[in-house]
Amino acid sequence: MRKQLAAAALVALLAGLAAPSAKPSRGLLVGIFDEPSTIGNPDWAFPQYRSLGVEALRVNLYWGGLTGVARKRRPANAVNPADPAYDWSVYDAMVKRSKDEGIKVVFSILWTPGWAGRATNRAPRRMIDLRNFAYAAAKRYSGSFRPALDEAPLPSVRHWLAWNEPNNPVFLKPQFIPAGRGRFKLWSPRIYAQMCNSIWSGVHLTGLASEKVACGATSPHGNNTGTQPRASVSPLIFLRGVKRAHAQFDAYAHHPYYQHPNESPGKPPPGPRAVTLGNINELIRELTRLYGRKPLWITEYGYQTNPPDRTFGVSFAKQARYLAQSFAIARANPRIDMMIWFLLKDEARIGNGWQSGFFTASGRRKPSWLAFKRMPK
Repeated sequence: MRKQLAAAALVALLAGLAAPSAKPSRGLLVGIFDEPSTIGNPDWAFPQYRSLGVEALRVNLYWGGLTGVARKRRPANAVNPADPAYDWSVYDAMVKRSKDEGIKVVFSILWTPGWAGRATNRAPRRMIDLRNFAYAAAKRYSGSFRPALDEAPLPSVRHWLAWNEPNNPVFLKPQFIPAGRGRFKLWSPRIYAQMCNSIWSGVHLTGLASEKVACGATSPHGNNTGTQPRASVSPLIFLRGVKRAHAQFDAYAHHPYYQHPNESPGKPPPGPRAVTLGNINELIRELTRLYGRKPLWITEYGYQTNPPDRTFGVSFAKQARYLAQSFAIARANPRIDMMIWFLLKDEARIGNGWQSGFFTASGRRKPSWLAFKRMPK
């Protein structure tokens, strides 16, 4: 009975959120980002995506790293998607299955291979290597590329993302460099702008007018100091930095996660350094000032649950309610074109894992599953 009452209350809540008073976002693309499910357990994940009405799947397209397409060696002809140094097999299978389900793919190009740079989270020594890979990827998934003469063309991918959270040292180093006398110079926006431009130009070299490349994909906060062990850059300062470095893109992306479990989606964060969904218009205003009316993609978002995360999680019911509220906020904003929820299923690791899925790690379905399914799409 309690489950029935909870479901009824959720339906009523969603009905009230389905028609926001503000001008709605044009064609909001609604999706999920969950690589362990999408790549690692597709026979379970894709039927769930079909039931939920998922429109887009974000997937990291690894250039380097343990599972990178080009992890083994430098390609002899890097702009040729068929170069034997490349291994696209995992991604070919995923885009085919996504097409079968009518789902768009958003590829995030990530990680530098060992032959191209010092570490996976460092910029490549030669930006042309990154540009060539981006071109090869976009060519392979242009909609006309045949892996073999007797095979059908691979499905097309039209949404691309340059890296992930480049204002976070986990994904890009260095954030600052020494400037002498104990001072530090802001550095990550400068090197990221070059990476962004390499991916943007590589994808657009295919000449396909419908392709869109987003840059940014920024973490929601930063400490803006090179003296911290984990130095990072706040979103607005990072955006200004990439503008000074002449970054080009078709859309800007951001991850406006909440900072504390007592924050609802519409509540602004404490302090000036974070950009969450509650103050997302601050980022949009700065984006407009610097770049005009470029669209904003929310390429990661979510609320963790307690259980299991007792520090950062909210209740199952609150997660469902916040999910409905957050997508209503995005849909009502005419500048937001995409919103991607992070995780279909919780990660098993507690502490350094993430538990914002619609299923627990053991497979129990949360109320957020129904909340997502009931959302207007």
